[in-house]
Amino acid sequence: MYDPVFIGIDENRQPVYTTFVYRNLLAGGEPGGGKSGLLNTVCAHAAMAHDSRLVLFDAKQVELGLWRDCADKFVGPDITDAIATLRRLQVVMDNRYAWLMARGRRKITPADGMRILVAIFDEIAYYSTVAGTKQEQEEFATLLRDLVARGRACGIPVVAATQRPSWDIIPASLRDLFSYRAAFRCTTPNSSNIVLGNGWAELGHSAHTIAPENQGEALLLAEGGFPRRIKAAYLTDSDIHAIADYAAWTRRTSGLLVQD
Repeated sequence: MYDPVFIGIDENRQPVYTTFVYRNLLAGGEPGGGKSGLLNTVCAHAAMAHDSRLVLFDAKQVELGLWRDCADKFVGPDITDAIATLRRLQVVMDNRYAWLMARGRRKITPADGMRILVAIFDEIAYYSTVAGTKQEQEEFATLLRDLVARGRACGIPVVAATQRPSWDIIPASLRDLFSYRAAFRCTTPNSSNIVLGNGWAELGHSAHTIAPENQGEALLLAEGGFPRRIKAAYLTDSDIHAIADYAAWTRRTSGLLVQD
């Protein structure tokens, strides 16, 4: 997982790579824009990596469901399970920081031999605004914010997507914790700004200019500090089945699916 992850091509047809260890990624845009394609590409890399473990949250169950056998934990449309899983990740995070502090360290490295826990959320809006009670939704949002804020240095990166880029789903206090952001087609410049950050649309970087029929195109704000147009890689269901089956088999034989 420390290796760069291929996520697509840029306007010049050059490959686009980015690293996810020590980083979090937020993807937003209208339904059908290509967010799930990006998530599946990241998921494929994580599934094939020998030093990673997957924790998947997917209320629809079908976007990330094909990776279920590769994951240590798969959370469906169950707010109680989602909260319990985030609490477990919080415990792991606290334990890892205690381990680092005892050694006078600030972050884990490949030499430590710790597996990277990749937490992927296909639709954060379901858990934070739809399912459960208001109290449960607020608890989920609080736990997610804590994971995004503190998880990077101890090897728990977060990749999250939403098809509702609005201030109630992605408040600035949460968005600004994501160092990487990908804005797929949005209906308004304001929605694009909610994903990328205030002011980018006014500077000419707005995802509302992406053609509706050009699924997979996005503005990626990552290395370099400026949004650039990319075309996210796309895996067909057959591709995902082939990769997931192989990854699940290698994880079983290597013990990666055995709990620590």
